[in-house]
Amino acid sequence: MSERTEKVESLIVELAAAFLEEEANPSPLITVTRAIISPDLKRVTVYLSVFPTEKEENAVEFASRKATEFRKYIAEHARLRVVPFITFELDRGERNRQRLDELSRG
Repeated sequence: MSERTEKVESLIVELAAAFLEEEANPSPLITVTRAIISPDLKRVTVYLSVFPTEKEENAVEFASRKATEFRKYIAEHARLRVVPFITFELDRGERNRQRLDELSRG
């Protein structure tokens, strides 16, 4: 992965966290865990962790509905030549890691 790709992913994570903090209700707690951008920098998947877990699907649907607004937010707050197409997904890897931590504590 190039340094440019890493910087853009990090920037998208920061912007997504700020955007969702402004737009979403405080319940549920939505955390942006990571972003994966395509090599051509035209598409990005933003991964979310949601608590409580019962509200995961609603939170992802909300974020997905706000994708167009988030692209505008990126255009206003970042200096990118091309604003990528945004997809939001649940970070199942993070949930699995948390479950393993719970099990290891006994």
